[in-house]
Amino acid sequence: MGITVKFIGALRHVSGGNSQIIDCAECSVRELIGKISGSSPDLKRDLLGGEGENVRPNSLVLVNGREISVLDGLDTVLKDDDEVVFIPVVHGG
Repeated sequence: MGITVKFIGALRHVSGGNSQIIDCAECSVRELIGKISGSSPDLKRDLLGGEGENVRPNSLVLVNGREISVLDGLDTVLKDDDEVVFIPVVHGG
């Protein structure tokens, strides 16, 4: 059991793969990001801004298909079998 973490687009390269299973039950999204970025500081930089207070505006974080802003943000508590998806937002014209 664990949390399934998926990376979309350019975050696949920074994270080193498409997905991971992380043992992080009863931790927050913020704590999960700390765990997954331990071996990749670039990943933390790409996901968090403002001293780790917020998700960067060019990133979406989904927990079980719901954006964390409609949950408890970075303080959203995760359970075994949850799925967290990190998606970079690309703007262009």
